[in-house]
Amino acid sequence: MLSARSLFQEILDNDDSYQLFCSIAASGETQGGWENARIAALVPAAMSDLAPRITRHGADEDKHGRIFNALLKKRGLEPVPVPPEADYTMLLERAGIGLAHEKLGADEPLTERDIVVYLSHSRVTEQRAADQMVMLVKFFGDHPEVGKAIRMISNDEDNHLAYCHEELLRLAAAGHGRTIQRTLRECALAEIKIYRDVSLAVTSRMGRLLGWPKPKAAVLTAGVHAIYAYERLGGWRRMVRLRMPERRGALDGPATAAAAAF
Repeated sequence: MLSARSLFQEILDNDDSYQLFCSIAASGETQGGWENARIAALVPAAMSDLAPRITRHGADEDKHGRIFNALLKKRGLEPVPVPPEADYTMLLERAGIGLAHEKLGADEPLTERDIVVYLSHSRVTEQRAADQMVMLVKFFGDHPEVGKAIRMISNDEDNHLAYCHEELLRLAAAGHGRTIQRTLRECALAEIKIYRDVSLAVTSRMGRLLGWPKPKAAVLTAGVHAIYAYERLGGWRRMVRLRMPERRGALDGPATAAAAAF
């Protein structure tokens, strides 16, 4: 019987699929770390109070990248290149979601609108990350090899999502409400397409590595399309709602050490 648990267990049990999974995750987290570090360095003076939290966000993402690389090392594996069609962060940038790397690589201060775009993009992508980690914790939170790492990353993603809610609500109260809602909607509708495309690419790669028969691959591909259909019809709205989180000041203070995961 096909289930999310059985599929992830299959990926976890095979070195080649595990290597690809951890490599994709490590690359995306490391890229997120760089992006947040650059945004923190370029934050406009009028919003300088945000810089420490953006820095903390980036430090968490860097930590997650190190964790996934450490999981590979524990099994005696090296990271492998991420297939371009499975590079979620690169595809988001190409679609114009978030702040362009060209802008982040320059030394010009960002604008307040840039920060609104950054936080809106983060609210959408952190929802995706938090949802995925909740699922992994449910299935593998007690796993002897990956359980501690998964729980730590999941807690961080919940913090990131809470931070995005809190800061966007504060900015909405300061007069940015319409821009936030418009940007959230644009980001969410673009993200669900990219997530579909990346999911199809990863499913195809995993199928080849694990030798899935055609009927199984077809069922999984249909499942990806079904998820997209649900999200396109209204599931995307969960990514744009804003509410004051229970975790206030979630990114105040320093990041926790990656070593605590092992």
